[in-house]
Amino acid sequence: MASNTPSSYRNLVIYEIYVRNHGPNGTFEEVERDLHRLHALGIDILWFMPIHPIGKVNKKGSLGCPYSIRDYREVNPEYGTKDDFSRLVQKTHEMGMKVMIDVVYNHTAHDSVLVQQHPEYFHQDENGNPVITVPEWSDVIDLKHPNPELTSYLIETLQNWCKLGVDGFRCDVASLLPKEFWVQARVELEKVKPGVIWLAESVHASFVGSRRANGLSGLSDSELYEAFDMTYDYDIWPIWQLAVQGKVPVRRYIEMLRYQDCIFPQTFVKMRCVENHDQPRIMRLAPSRAQGVAWTAFQAFNKGPFLIYDGQESGVKHTPSLFDIDKVEWGDYNMQPFLTRLAKLKKDPAQVEGKFIVLQADPAIQAVWEHPGKNLYGIFNTSGKTGYIMVNLPDGTYRDILDDGQVSVRNGKILLPETAAIVRFSDPILLRPAYSELLDYKISGLSS
Repeated sequence: MASNTPSSYRNLVIYEIYVRNHGPNGTFEEVERDLHRLHALGIDILWFMPIHPIGKVNKKGSLGCPYSIRDYREVNPEYGTKDDFSRLVQKTHEMGMKVMIDVVYNHTAHDSVLVQQHPEYFHQDENGNPVITVPEWSDVIDLKHPNPELTSYLIETLQNWCKLGVDGFRCDVASLLPKEFWVQARVELEKVKPGVIWLAESVHASFVGSRRANGLSGLSDSELYEAFDMTYDYDIWPIWQLAVQGKVPVRRYIEMLRYQDCIFPQTFVKMRCVENHDQPRIMRLAPSRAQGVAWTAFQAFNKGPFLIYDGQESGVKHTPSLFDIDKVEWGDYNMQPFLTRLAKLKKDPAQVEGKFIVLQADPAIQAVWEHPGKNLYGIFNTSGKTGYIMVNLPDGTYRDILDDGQVSVRNGKILLPETAAIVRFSDPILLRPAYSELLDYKISGLSS
């Protein structure tokens, strides 16, 4: 774990923006006009997907992918000017939010400034042509790390963006670069701007395994924590997706959450989400809208910062294309009030200072933030079932923090909420983590 990562990062709410598809014309100015709404939503950090000029050679779609970057040091003219972006950063800061931009240092566009000026910075075939090590990424070519000159150029680029006001970096496929690069980058940026926020897109474990099997770099999440504040939870993402779809028991996912607590540094920070630009929308993945809402509430309640993706406030099912104009279907922002309450709860003393325990997985996830006198108890109906369930709460009537309704406990039972309910309780109760074969099984009959 980065030694100076604040524990408060577990309580951040991050918002991912794709400028091209956020507003009618896809400009920085339009995002600036939306800042008041985003601030009201409870956002701490605005993460901008790549804002740089996009490559034209071998591009995908009509406009190309933002992760195929032509020049790391400029902005995409489709979005506006660097002055426009600087003003957007300033306005964001005035509202108490921070700005994070995407860093794509594994590869560039085929027609990038770097490949034209320094072809030696790239992986090459036997004929000296730049190549890619992931064949399906046909619109990019791979940088070859380590290279001291390349490292200096990339770190200087990050320093320049910090001087413009950028507060942090989301680092694309960070697992594919040498750990030493990220450690050096963090040290060097700390000299220019103390407290830069580092988020790693840590990749799926299967991707790391296949890279290593082919003699390529592939960092584990634990290695990334030596340089980064936060990582993705792609290490257990496939199990989560299968649980959402009802293809594996939810307890499999809950078990893996406990496993994360055992294998990472004690202060690890995993970013939680239910969707992003690379993944299906939760309202498409979940069997029903109610289950999608329940999973959204649980991941916001979960331990770690919570990511909201452009358009999630409207509960849309369509994930916009990365390669073409494909505007977010904003509609009536029907999920904004619900997400706002979830965002506010991330700053609740129980979540900031308490201990997180998942008690049950089925038919509803039951989880607690234990904080003396101010505990939070969540019930998340991810199964979509109806009827009564046993809970660990004392009998009584409680206020549901998510909708101000009432939750009645009688004889240790409650009626399953349609989606989710979160209540506060003060009395001590029995709190035991949900059973895990992986972590709790002990063979009997053996003498010590």
